[in-house]
Amino acid sequence: MVRTARAVFPLAEKAGDEATCDLLTQRLQIHEKTAWMLRSLLE
Repeated sequence: MVRTARAVFPLAEKAGDEATCDLLTQRLQIHEKTAWMLRSLLE
């Protein structure tokens, strides 16, 4: 999910789609935090 959101973000930014950029930013924060928590449990 994070890879896909990061790939789409420049496209949305270039198109001037602020709503999509905001949504992607929020999703990235949540998924990165969750991934960090999962990794910390596995170590």
